[in-house]
Amino acid sequence: MLGSAAQNVIALSDAFLLFHRGEVEFAAIGFVGVFYITIAAIGYSFSRGGQIMIARRMGEGRQDKVGHTFHTMLLFEVLMSIVMFLFMRYGSAWFFKWFLDHSPAVYEQCLAYINYRSYGIFFSYAGVALVSLYTGIARPMFILVDTIILAIVNLVLNYGLIFGKFGLPEMGISGSGLASTIAEGIAFVIFVLYVILDKKNRPLKIFSLPAADWVLTRQQLRLSLPVVAQAAVGQGSWVFFFGMVENLGERPLAISNLVRTVYLLLSIPLWGFSAGANTMISNLIGQNRYRDVLPATLKTGQLCFAVTMLLSIPVLVQPGVFLYPLLGKSDMSILVEAQPVFYVLIGLLMLSTFGSVSFNALAGTGATWFGLKMQTGCIALYLGYVFCVTNYTHLSLAWVWTAEILYWCLMLGLAIWYLRSYRWRRLTV
Repeated sequence: MLGSAAQNVIALSDAFLLFHRGEVEFAAIGFVGVFYITIAAIGYSFSRGGQIMIARRMGEGRQDKVGHTFHTMLLFEVLMSIVMFLFMRYGSAWFFKWFLDHSPAVYEQCLAYINYRSYGIFFSYAGVALVSLYTGIARPMFILVDTIILAIVNLVLNYGLIFGKFGLPEMGISGSGLASTIAEGIAFVIFVLYVILDKKNRPLKIFSLPAADWVLTRQQLRLSLPVVAQAAVGQGSWVFFFGMVENLGERPLAISNLVRTVYLLLSIPLWGFSAGANTMISNLIGQNRYRDVLPATLKTGQLCFAVTMLLSIPVLVQPGVFLYPLLGKSDMSILVEAQPVFYVLIGLLMLSTFGSVSFNALAGTGATWFGLKMQTGCIALYLGYVFCVTNYTHLSLAWVWTAEILYWCLMLGLAIWYLRSYRWRRLTV
């Protein structure tokens, strides 16, 4: 679960510490954090095509083909990281100005963060290739270990560089960006060393001489491009969401960032179960166990629902008890104002657990193009709803967040319908 949510773990650390720095910094990290996660999600989504193919090869008993699939995925991730780095360095100012024209202070803080954070994209994109490899072969334990290392290093450096502790300079939100980049670099180096020392990798031929394979690259892109578009549409919708909430003022923006931060924290089980469903479904199809696909999806969704609700209901019903130790400020009015949205969040998590697992199971079948069409339609309705509520009504922030419930209702219904139709049996991976 933690290994599948590495970027969320970083975002949580950044947000909680910057909450203590000031409301402007906290509002800024809400926007720029979503922006960076969207960029990182594109790299993660490109790796999903490789992950699906690796899981399928493992299910077919063709372990010797895994290494070549991994090399192809890694090469493409490195090339994409260069493109995304250039976009963040030279396109961020224009992009942020488009959304944050009414909040110059938030705009400046976003630029200060991304100036250092952009270098982490190289470690992020190469790292997700390693994560997809170990997820695809169903040996994810070290992903957990590496993510814990990432979280600890990021937390310590964040505290030091934001507030000037441990002899480090006080850099504010810039220090948060630098700390997260350094933490990603350290975690990546440790993961590479583990791969080199892991003797179980020998049958996979990971250490054979890499060779460019454009046919395999096209196959991975055929699977990955819809997932990339899904990530850009899905995560990018958060950028538009915060951009529209910004029209309501800095206070609603800060409240929405607090809610999003709690949502990310409580979604960690969802990320893990979803990634597991993706690998498991592809592996089952590789074994020709088609009838097990829908039951496996539903059982995984039930487990995800149970774990998520066990964690979420106490936190969201009594946020003062569970969140106060993390936020720890004398003025906790923001927590009181966020309470109605927390109630909406309970319903949202109930639906998103089944919805995300089903959607990732659909991707595991290879039906990524259908998934793209499905998500694009749902996002269009979602953004239309948010636009109308924020611009043409005087409804509360809780009604804005209800858009997420609408989105997951549609996603869950369409995903289950497609899995039940067995149309995915005609697809090849």
